[in-house]
Amino acid sequence: MLMTEEPEIRIFAIKTTAKQERAVVDSLYRAVLHDPSFKVLSVVSPDELKGYVLIEAAEPFARIAELIESVPSARVVVPGETKMEEIAHYLEPKPTVTGIDEGTIVELIAGPFKGEKAVVKRVDSNKEEITVELYESMVPIPITVRGDNVRVIDRGES
Repeated sequence: MLMTEEPEIRIFAIKTTAKQERAVVDSLYRAVLHDPSFKVLSVVSPDELKGYVLIEAAEPFARIAELIESVPSARVVVPGETKMEEIAHYLEPKPTVTGIDEGTIVELIAGPFKGEKAVVKRVDSNKEEITVELYESMVPIPITVRGDNVRVIDRGES
């Protein structure tokens, strides 16, 4: 009886041109669609990992190096494999309200008050919402917005 061995899944880091990570991911996707002999499971570009793209594949190093030859802005495959434990923290979603505290000055970047500056009065990490009061308002009216609808201007640290 013939037993076929399951191929080993590896994770490689690919060095890219600065600020071209998303373009490299898109190009890798198209290259794998064009040549299905490449056994690529996933390609990710975490925001915190500037200049690199991670690729999960059932391929050896040489095949991944061959794959990126046709991808513009993909420079080189970093020698060696990456372990899941080393990249797991990049794959966990971060709450959008991380780093925003009461007293922080923010600018609203979406919604009817877009462009207005406001002071954070309350942070709800569970719902990923913050309650703010507009700076220019004559009467302080609390407004609750999603954490990704604001841009931090001043953290209020002295």
